[in-house]
Amino acid sequence: MNLSDSQTAGSVPRRISAMEAVLGHLRGAIERGEYAVGDKLPSEAELCRRLEVSRPVLREALRALQTMGLTVSRTGKGTFVLSNGPVEDPTFGDYAASDLLEVRRHVEIPVAGYAAARRTPEDLDHLAHLLERMERETDTTAWVAMDTLFHLAVAQAAQNPVFRRVIEEIRDALARQSAFLNELGGRREQSNREHRAIVEALIDGSAHDAVEAMAHHLDRVETTLTAIVRSEHTDGADTPTEGGPEA
Repeated sequence: MNLSDSQTAGSVPRRISAMEAVLGHLRGAIERGEYAVGDKLPSEAELCRRLEVSRPVLREALRALQTMGLTVSRTGKGTFVLSNGPVEDPTFGDYAASDLLEVRRHVEIPVAGYAAARRTPEDLDHLAHLLERMERETDTTAWVAMDTLFHLAVAQAAQNPVFRRVIEEIRDALARQSAFLNELGGRREQSNREHRAIVEALIDGSAHDAVEAMAHHLDRVETTLTAIVRSEHTDGADTPTEGGPEA
């Protein structure tokens, strides 16, 4: 099987990861009816052989299919097609994407404003150090872990323990969403820039700028997520590269 290593976003080509290529192939096959609702997908070993990818890459793609609501994994039985799409509202852990984003808008945007007014020098040092680490990080798993820590740190800077508790509650969902967007949307560099704008607003003590920066960040999250779940895939042109996403 020859899967493509590039795709076009608008007029700008972007190399995609092996996982994206595998996901695109499997999603396309499901949406075209090659695997009908209720069908069991071939075994992991068979799919790895056909698509010429490693098992970790395949498992990431299978997890993404499940997040998008297209498949369900049954322990000891395999992966089964649940829907032929299109999926409008992926699930991250215990929460649907739409529910998660709605809560984030109502919590994290005002929290950024409170943080700008109440942050301590220690809060700013912590956020600046975390941001520097994120901008240097190349490993997606490590970056995702720091992404959730960043949002927790902003909540901490608001000096209200209830805000931090809310972010703690959705932390697993945030991590799953972050990994999903980075693998399929090449979001890491853009997200770093958005995080830097938030930190700069906090340093300036500007509640208005902090609120605007956080709102912009969440707007971009929603835009990327929408583009992923509504994207159309074509099958048959490419070779996966296991080097990971490139923004």
